[in-house]
Amino acid sequence: MIADLMKLGLDVHNTSNILQEHSIDKWNASNLPEVVVFAHSTEDASKCLKYAHANDIPVTTRGAGVGYVGGAVPVKGGIVLSTMKMNKILEISPEDGVVVTQPGVITGILQDAVKEKGWYYPPDPASLAECSIGGNIASNAGGPRCLKYGVTKHYVLGLTVVTADGSIMKTGGRLHKNKQGFDLTSLMVGSEGMLGVVTEANLRIIPHPAHKSILTATFEKFPTAALAVQTILNSGHHPSALEITDAFTLESARAFIGREAVPEGDAHLIIEIDGRTSAVEKELSEIVSILESLNAVTIETHESEEECAAIWQFRRDLSYSLKATGLMKLNEDVVVPRGKLVKLVNFAQKLSAETGIAISCFGHAGDGNIHTNLMFSDADPAMRKKANQAIDKLFKWVLSEGGATTGEHGVGLAKKRWFRGAVGEESYAAHLAIKKALDPKNILNPDKFLD
Repeated sequence: MIADLMKLGLDVHNTSNILQEHSIDKWNASNLPEVVVFAHSTEDASKCLKYAHANDIPVTTRGAGVGYVGGAVPVKGGIVLSTMKMNKILEISPEDGVVVTQPGVITGILQDAVKEKGWYYPPDPASLAECSIGGNIASNAGGPRCLKYGVTKHYVLGLTVVTADGSIMKTGGRLHKNKQGFDLTSLMVGSEGMLGVVTEANLRIIPHPAHKSILTATFEKFPTAALAVQTILNSGHHPSALEITDAFTLESARAFIGREAVPEGDAHLIIEIDGRTSAVEKELSEIVSILESLNAVTIETHESEEECAAIWQFRRDLSYSLKATGLMKLNEDVVVPRGKLVKLVNFAQKLSAETGIAISCFGHAGDGNIHTNLMFSDADPAMRKKANQAIDKLFKWVLSEGGATTGEHGVGLAKKRWFRGAVGEESYAAHLAIKKALDPKNILNPDKFLD
């Protein structure tokens, strides 16, 4: 195979270190591909897929490899097609409100480039310093600011996609309104590399907010913090981000970062407000009054860019704090209707008491997407079994409450066995029909959540 691919002028590798690097993501599964092809252009991806299609070779597309669900693991071996060398921002057009980019561009780099021109690309996954735009599109990545601004799909105007047989398809365009035919662009966003390979994206950008400020508050108990979330939103405020953290996570942060860096209390809120400077100042004052009326233990205002950056670094450090406990961390990004936040955390605490597995809950309170982390010693096989049983109970409870097993990480391998039941038989059949129409030989990222 490698000789044939090299004859096509492709950048092909099969050294052990490159194969190993491309056999995994951040989940706990791995499988070696036979070769890794680095695409440098749409034409490279097309050549690779034409060859794979003609020879019935599975192809797993890979971005930066920082996914949490095994979505980029090449289960069937074959070819890993990496887009990380397609890393150019092709155009920034404030006139059209569009940035045109290749898929290998790191999300944070794209945000910074757009910001230099006074514009804003809001989607902000926690891994923005290392995740790629292509991976964001494949998983429909979210982040804290999707409360106000939406997730990746709300910013994808058009795509260049190489389909399973190597054809090059254009979807959408650079228009902010476009109703010509089926919405193939949205179909590709979140498809986890199973319907095509994105090689170029037209993304919507908006004027950068003139000012941002953050309020942080702690409460004695989690239910009061959740009540604060509802009260803020019911009072007509629409923060750009509203993040909540539970007691276990805060204690882990105190051990990792230092007790002096984490205020007292068993629940913590981050509330980011953005807009015109005068409007932000007024809104901050009104939200402080709400927090005071709910007897917040601490309330702090952070107004400079440096202070706000430090708060978001604290938020990112929560994951590192959990890892520093030395326990295995299974990060589940479940979603429930926002009004059921307390019910979710109460269920998690009950599940923890039943299993002896610590469970950490933190994340996007404003949209009900709470990262529910199971923490246990992986050295004990019995605990691994208990953890798997606990995840099953968690997912079944979430689905019974009208929730979803994933809000932003995707399904991949990690959540495959719950997918069919989660979406229902009719929806599952529709997924299969779309997959068969676009990938009749099932070569694109096979053996993931559609068998």
